[in-house]
Amino acid sequence: MAFILLMYIGGYAQKIYYSQPERDDSRNTAFEIIGKVGQHILVYKDNNGDEAISIYDNEMNPVNRVPLRFRYNLLNVDFINYPNQFILIYQYQYRRYVYCYGMIMDENASIIGQPVLIDSTDVGFGNLKHKLYSVTYSDDKHRILVYKINQNKELTNIFYTFLLNDQLQLLNNSRVSLPMENRKDYLTGFSLDNEGNFVFVKVGKANNKDLAADAWMVTKPAYEDTFYTASIPLNHRYIDEFKLKLDNDHHLSYAVSFFYDTRRNDVAGLCYVRYRYLDDSVDIVRFIPFDNNLKAAARNGAPREDAFDDYFLRQLILRSDGGFLITAESFYSSSGYNPWNRWDYLYGPYTLYPYYDFYYTPFSPWFYSPFYRSMGYSRFHYNDIAVLSYDGTGKLEWSNFVRKDQYDDQTDDFLSYQLLNTGLALHFLYNEPYRRSYILRDVTITPDGKLNMQPTMRGLDRGYVFMPRYGKQISANETVIPCIYRNFVCFAKIQF
Repeated sequence: MAFILLMYIGGYAQKIYYSQPERDDSRNTAFEIIGKVGQHILVYKDNNGDEAISIYDNEMNPVNRVPLRFRYNLLNVDFINYPNQFILIYQYQYRRYVYCYGMIMDENASIIGQPVLIDSTDVGFGNLKHKLYSVTYSDDKHRILVYKINQNKELTNIFYTFLLNDQLQLLNNSRVSLPMENRKDYLTGFSLDNEGNFVFVKVGKANNKDLAADAWMVTKPAYEDTFYTASIPLNHRYIDEFKLKLDNDHHLSYAVSFFYDTRRNDVAGLCYVRYRYLDDSVDIVRFIPFDNNLKAAARNGAPREDAFDDYFLRQLILRSDGGFLITAESFYSSSGYNPWNRWDYLYGPYTLYPYYDFYYTPFSPWFYSPFYRSMGYSRFHYNDIAVLSYDGTGKLEWSNFVRKDQYDDQTDDFLSYQLLNTGLALHFLYNEPYRRSYILRDVTITPDGKLNMQPTMRGLDRGYVFMPRYGKQISANETVIPCIYRNFVCFAKIQF
């Protein structure tokens, strides 16, 4: 039986259901939480090439463990879950070809119909170590895009795209070229709207250690073999990483990044871009400086010019009134071998942009792999979370900070946080150090910016240590978070 922890404190009610440890699921097990499908909760697991889907009921009791008998050299799997089924897109290498297939499965992880061949590529006889195809899908999950990118000697990126519906029927395939002006230019923010329009950001950099001095919004209409690009006027300012989100109702793309006044200066504020992708026009570009009050709050003390230099954008959330909200987390690492450098984190050699998504990132939710580790750093620090709310013109309406102080050596599996959006509040779930271990904290922020520290969830009473950053929201008021219990990987479902 699964363990249940109920809390009713001051009108605040929670239920936590824990799964039992399974013999094969050690801490070295890679996993991804697929989500709730029908009456079951599904988790994909990979034990050194032995792949399976574990099925749990709503109280995290085990129902079944279904082996996935992939042949040959499996390179990657992607999941898209629906109320009563899910799609598994997988790619593997056999001899000199990489094959990409998709299949529909039900809540019992049984195949519906037959696997569908999406594409194949001749890669020669060498063994690939990383995936070739990437997957993105629309907010309503009715449109799925599988794509691969090749680059020729002239630095032109050649896209091969395969637009599918939620039954894996091919709607369009294209071969489209996108010139890159510099070898260090990169692409990020790959997104798909509900009609199948493909939108992302192209960023121009002079070299690997510089901030970006040029940027373009890019769109590929669903049924056209053309890229349209619109320049983002940076006006001699510089940016680092973009977060992008689509407003499907109004065909708008929102993109935000920290900006700098000079190439090697401190973070000066937020760059806000709004792009009308059907018209290929950037209609809003705002550079919103952080004032001294915000800088003082970021450091929880006196204002400093470098107050936001350790902060990294985590989420961009759109509001129904045209405004938006961002979260940013203070993160740095320390080592006796290499000094901490923001540009190393952002731009290499271990950076992650979706274009280069076979690299490790220190902030990679959902998919956990024990094989991508500490990048040579010895201690990780994850501290305060900034929550900033803006109206549609880019005016700051309110700000608040979730205060935390986290660190660990050689691993950051238990650090950072998970964001749960119930519609009534944002829940920030994170571990707080407690007696040589951790307790799980829940801090909520309401739509008007009011912060509340909720009663502590004492999951440690049963020896479970949470890994919030790899959790996944599975309904409006439920999340599943992986845990470590006596060196085994387990899972906890929390209801709010």
